[in-house]
Amino acid sequence: MTSPDAESILFSQAREWAAEDPDPVTSAALSDLIQLAANGAGAARQELADSFSGTLQFGTAGLRAALGPGPNRMNRVVVRRAAAGLAGFLGDAVRDASPGTRPRAVVGYDARHNSDIFAEETAAIFTAAGCETFLMPSALPTPLLAYAVRALDCDAGVMVTASHNPPQDNGYKVYLGRHAVEESGRGAQIVAPHDTGIAARIDAVGPLDSIALATDGWTVLDPSVADDYQRATAALADPARFPSRDLRIVLTPMHGVGGDTAVAVLNEAGFADVTLVAEQAEPDPEFPTVSFPNPEEPGALDLALEAAVRVDADIVLANDPDADRAAVAAKDPDTNAWRMLRGDEVGALLGAHIVARLAAGGEEKPDGVFANSVVSSRLLSRIAAAAGYAHEETLTGFKWISRVPGLLYGYEEALGYCVAPDLVRDKDGISAAVLIAELAAAAKAGGKTVFDTLDELYLQHGLHASDQLSIRVADLGLLDAMMNRLRVSPSESFGSSAVETFVDLAEGNGQLPPTDGLLYVTRDQTRVIIRPSGTEPKLKCYLEVIKSVESAAELPEARQAARAALDQVLGDVREALGL
Repeated sequence: MTSPDAESILFSQAREWAAEDPDPVTSAALSDLIQLAANGAGAARQELADSFSGTLQFGTAGLRAALGPGPNRMNRVVVRRAAAGLAGFLGDAVRDASPGTRPRAVVGYDARHNSDIFAEETAAIFTAAGCETFLMPSALPTPLLAYAVRALDCDAGVMVTASHNPPQDNGYKVYLGRHAVEESGRGAQIVAPHDTGIAARIDAVGPLDSIALATDGWTVLDPSVADDYQRATAALADPARFPSRDLRIVLTPMHGVGGDTAVAVLNEAGFADVTLVAEQAEPDPEFPTVSFPNPEEPGALDLALEAAVRVDADIVLANDPDADRAAVAAKDPDTNAWRMLRGDEVGALLGAHIVARLAAGGEEKPDGVFANSVVSSRLLSRIAAAAGYAHEETLTGFKWISRVPGLLYGYEEALGYCVAPDLVRDKDGISAAVLIAELAAAAKAGGKTVFDTLDELYLQHGLHASDQLSIRVADLGLLDAMMNRLRVSPSESFGSSAVETFVDLAEGNGQLPPTDGLLYVTRDQTRVIIRPSGTEPKLKCYLEVIKSVESAAELPEARQAARAALDQVLGDVREALGL
């Protein structure tokens, strides 16, 4: 039960916030919430308490939370303070690296509620703080902002987006470049210690009325910045070596901002037969046709698959709302039914296709590295090794993958692919879509499907089958309890195969910096990784089994054996967690 003093402090904080909030909408909503809570409405009291339970913390993912009033929500007050702190950080960083140089920054935004307002106020604050500032001309995909950071030689980029989060959320993603970060991180999302440096400057920002906003002085970019990205991305296609463009595509931008850009790029790359899912073609911050605007979620691709059947498509491509991820669906010849490919399957297909593109050139093989996150499949490492390329595993997140020196291609299982690091040093669902279309058209020209291409990889490198278990919790303390349970009583086997390697990733493993997670590899090469999610109250478990196959005739039995093994491992993981 809340003490009278605590309640009095809460109401006082809320009233002060409402009085100084520059947004009349959130100010009025907060006043209504205060009144309801004061009149005894329990739900209003709980919402008020959560909105003022702390300050939204800035980290390597920037900011992301539900929209609403209070320091624990996304709103104009929180964004103004974040922009002022980031501007201060940039001033320090650029002054130290290049005295006398004016910081440069570019700001982009998606079509979510308040994204344009948050972006324009960020531009106004940067400008008032002395930054040369560019504002994107309209709501555009996240990869285009990441492209602009390097194309415009900026010290920072801000993307106002909550990616594939629910409609009520928004976020603030930060990239660094030029003088503000070392070369390997230019154009990439922030990592430590830059996050703590920015957070410290945000904490040091004075009263809200001390933050200056310029009334003009920033540059709204010409739409040609989008044209430049489209032209460069379309040019990734290689019609000389992979000439077929006979592919019927169904594309959905999932009510996000990627539709026009993706269609334009695919068309310019030679893929003219693209059908947009009409119900999801236009940006809509309410995401009305999906319960959760993430291609990975059950049901999210239903409309796209219906359209694919209707037009007799060869492939479905889906982007999440800010178009930095790409999903793929095709008709599985084993079942004659459409299904979405797993991120690891697409990751392997793209990796093999990039190897083929490099080999088809006839020039001397370029130096470079293939990379994926530690929780992604081990198949890419085998593809790279067979082609004579180095391979690296990184921590989860493209802020790590994109920093791998000499990166040629990187991916993570959560539908993120970086196929052109020189253009976009981040995951990019639009450039990935171009190469996915190219490899699918090449398979079709050879009388095959993408599933046949996958089978060829399995025959060469072993059938790699993966699955996941996600456990959502209401109390974050339960995550620590489950991880502690596993550390105190480590499992001795999974799927009837003894554990040969157990690594507590919190202690580091020689190749990776410390991170909260546990990695097990058994005698038959089954791998289990268990880690808390970095963005949601979830414990995530990643499973992979490998089955050797000598001929195509063995594949059906190998698939059944792999599925049975995964099911057994899932049961063992549940038991280990006490579920």
